[in-house]
Amino acid sequence: MKVKPLVGVSACLLGRNVRYDGESKLTPHISDSLGSAVEFLPICPEVEFGLGVPREAVQLVDSQNGVRLQTLDFCRDETERMTEWANKRLDDLAGLPLCGFVFKSRSPSCALRGLDVFDSSGEIVRSDASGIFARMFLERFPDIPVEDEDRLADPTARDSFISRVKK
Repeated sequence: MKVKPLVGVSACLLGRNVRYDGESKLTPHISDSLGSAVEFLPICPEVEFGLGVPREAVQLVDSQNGVRLQTLDFCRDETERMTEWANKRLDDLAGLPLCGFVFKSRSPSCALRGLDVFDSSGEIVRSDASGIFARMFLERFPDIPVEDEDRLADPTARDSFISRVKK
């Protein structure tokens, strides 16, 4: 029996109820179409670093100390906890035969691109950020193929991703 390539995935995309509102973002073109070709390793950075379900939503906020991961209602800065957890998790992932990763778009922890960053009054100051975990993943593993669920809705992009993770 041939072993399927191991691909990390934002856990909410597989139907896990890990989002801030206690819901999932089950995405059939990920769980079913891609799932038939790969073995998934579900990861939810926000839950794994200690935020509960349900929880206060988080967003990226521009500050004097750079872009920070901050809770929406109580403005708690969770950047250090996220970064510390991510460094340890990335060390763990380095020991696995990880062949790719599918990230949740528009997530403050997992977005690959195009994420809004807010100022302290809640206004969008730019829309070009990556989520904290995704950015750290890309820095640590620049040669591992990555995509988000939006791009993988396109069958051609999905087939290309599968080809890249099987190399």
